[in-house]
Amino acid sequence: MRMACYSDLMEQYENPIEHACDMHVGQTFEVEECRKPIGMCDSAWETLLPFVTELAHGGGDFYDGWMRNKHSAMLSCNDGFRPVSFYVEVVE
Repeated sequence: MRMACYSDLMEQYENPIEHACDMHVGQTFEVEECRKPIGMCDSAWETLLPFVTELAHGGGDFYDGWMRNKHSAMLSCNDGFRPVSFYVEVVE
């Protein structure tokens, strides 16, 4: 996982908020039966769910060979101010 923070955009467009995200670098999650893992951000899960579902059902090879591992995806949540990137892969 990787996190970015665009303070210039936050200063220009975002209303001040005290707490936006509980994610931190190094967290890992296991998904069973496409249920949101405990501790995962709701917004991030909404972004990841279609890919997780596809991978869980044997799919993959997103966007015609985008990833070296066909059963994985590199995805980011939809927070434009502080996006969090996730590497999602099938594990046995």
